[in-house]
Amino acid sequence: MTAAPEKGETMVAPEGKNVQQLLDSFVQEFPTPLGPEDSLPVRLQSPVLSRDELEGECAEMGLKLLRDRYLPPVLAATLIHAAIAHVLQLDVSMFKSKKEHDQDTEKLILLEGEPVARSIFNKLLEVCCEWMKEPQLLHLPMQYLKISSYAIRNTRRKMEDKHVALPEFNALFGIKDAKERAYFAVFDGHGGVDAAVYAAMHLHVNLAHQEVFMTQPDEALRRAFKQTDEMFLQRAKRKKLRSGTTGVAALIVDSSLHVAWLGDSQVMMVRQGRVVTLMEPHKPENEKEKERIEDLGGCVVFLGCWRVNGTLAVSRAIGDIDQKPYISGDADSASFQLDGTEDYIVLACDGFFDGIEPSKVVDLVQEHLQENAGDGSTVAETLVAAAKEGGSSDNITVVLVFLRDPQDILKVSSLQVGIESTDRNSGSPRARGDSETSPPQLVFSTVNKDNQAEVQTG
Repeated sequence: MTAAPEKGETMVAPEGKNVQQLLDSFVQEFPTPLGPEDSLPVRLQSPVLSRDELEGECAEMGLKLLRDRYLPPVLAATLIHAAIAHVLQLDVSMFKSKKEHDQDTEKLILLEGEPVARSIFNKLLEVCCEWMKEPQLLHLPMQYLKISSYAIRNTRRKMEDKHVALPEFNALFGIKDAKERAYFAVFDGHGGVDAAVYAAMHLHVNLAHQEVFMTQPDEALRRAFKQTDEMFLQRAKRKKLRSGTTGVAALIVDSSLHVAWLGDSQVMMVRQGRVVTLMEPHKPENEKEKERIEDLGGCVVFLGCWRVNGTLAVSRAIGDIDQKPYISGDADSASFQLDGTEDYIVLACDGFFDGIEPSKVVDLVQEHLQENAGDGSTVAETLVAAAKEGGSSDNITVVLVFLRDPQDILKVSSLQVGIESTDRNSGSPRARGDSETSPPQLVFSTVNKDNQAEVQTG
């Protein structure tokens, strides 16, 4: 679990004793740069990378390295950005792989992963030394975000879910405008974990580099899903991978929320104790999905559950190279404004929603806060346990992001309970946990069968 700093913290120089000690400890652990034959301190996910995969792979490696040594997330992200930005300015063809090449296109240059990673690590070490001599300013997020995440394999043989929490999104990509940004995602893999790992590593990188990222974040999310799918399909073809993954991602930009999804992973929001529906998951039995698949020459049949071409129980996903184009890589997206009354959002895989109705989430979170004096740090574990008890046998992953202080949510909920009690005594019952009948206006960006964007408001 990663939590942002408390609201009110702002520009701070990392000159406190703890940070200096952590940097000093890191430099002492690695007193000299890595040589060509030295082993990496953290295993790189892929020995061979494309140019587009370099940033995601090395950022993942670097963040793990620094977080394992207890560096604060914003500091770790800032250091990693500085190191990667330097290497990206180099002529990366010097790292070109001599062992592997892409047979379909000469434009795709494949790089040896370890030399690239050593170069980034050595630059990271250099930056740490510079910061010890001359501390830099860090911009800590002022948004109130507390995050609780939890995942279990459950009764499945393998764990194929992955999730991401990046409240330090701006720091990781060197974004220095006045807007606060935080990114969260859940990926539910099938047929292996490769696609989920890949999406968790690269989708937020692809998002940050979309041309429309600053002006149309929802469209940027949608395009990032598509680009990640295309990148993974290239890797799948080279490596003979057959896995796929559904996914849902949320990007908070100041007082706006942007979400995008592919398949049946979902995001929901709770506002003043009521569920706000943000999306409709992609499932083979949905009329529009069935029509799209049949128009392409595929079919949707019931074999225990609805399946595309009698195989996969999802209709959209990253990967699934053998089932393209029936399994679409085109995400849908939605955006809307936050007015400060929102309690939290929940991102989860279908293994969670198979065992828990969205309306039940409100009661579970409320009970957890009451039992833990308003501490929501382990609420995701409570939700996962409830889904398992509700009959889910699948992998279960939950990421809950509090949009305001859980203590305030608890106070407001207690007040509402008192009001409801008064109403019941007067013969006017009011239900808790019901879905909002008039949610804030959402703007949905969808893709039709001709791959043209459609905008719908509701």
